[in-house]
Amino acid sequence: MPTPVTRMVTTPMRITITATIITNVTMMIMVTIITITTTSIATTATITTATSMLMTTNEPVGAADLAEREAAALYRLMTWLSPAFPVGGFSYSSGIEWAVEAGDITDTATLADWLDTMLGDGSGLCDATFLVHAYRAAEADESTTLNDTAELAAAFVPSRERQLETTSQGRAFIDIARAAWDADGLDVMVAACRAPLVYPVAVGVVAAMHGVPLAPTLHAFLHALVSNWISAASRLIPLGQTDSQRVLVTLEAAVAATANRALKATLDDLGSATFRADLASLRHETQYTRLFRS
Repeated sequence: MPTPVTRMVTTPMRITITATIITNVTMMIMVTIITITTTSIATTATITTATSMLMTTNEPVGAADLAEREAAALYRLMTWLSPAFPVGGFSYSSGIEWAVEAGDITDTATLADWLDTMLGDGSGLCDATFLVHAYRAAEADESTTLNDTAELAAAFVPSRERQLETTSQGRAFIDIARAAWDADGLDVMVAACRAPLVYPVAVGVVAAMHGVPLAPTLHAFLHALVSNWISAASRLIPLGQTDSQRVLVTLEAAVAATANRALKATLDDLGSATFRADLASLRHETQYTRLFRS
């Protein structure tokens, strides 16, 4: 009788362990997936890192998910640079009113070109640079440096109406901040400045005294500045609400680029090449029919 043969068949085992690590770094998400595959032959580890991406409104974040300081900073920036904050920005056009009457600005394309130039080569970059230096001086408690920056910023305005625009908003911003959003050391920093505080310097000082980070303060300031320009133009050209938003979308990259340049700029880098915009602010002073104060 034949002897039975016992045949043993080894089936490779495959065990897969997947771990997902989610890192949240100040409104950024990084997803790392680690997959470990074990067989009878070898063990292989595969690490896949997804591209970091900005959180969108489709993925809402509650206040509890933000650090307390980040939540406070966001709340204050949204308040201070909101159109509802009473600094009177709605009454100024920065010379855009004259540019519309002269035919330089007629539609969304010409408006976007005009504002892009003002941002990168004119008052936008200058104001951003002054904000950065005022913030750093106030943060370091360097009252002499802050005063020098404030004096230079006040002297850098090209026309009487632009001087009125930026000093009036700066004074209103400081007065409201001291009355409703006071902070330790704010009065001392304001008193150290002999020249009137122009708007970007005022924003920089208040943000520094409240400990609001510089980079988001600068970006929020430029967004508010551009939004106010577009708001004025929408009433003058006129533009619809959707077209106004299209211009704001078009200028997103320019705002980010201007902020990055200002963070690295020295006061020696200051300058302007927007002759037509400066001329517009001068010509507006004698414009026959006017809706805006600048």
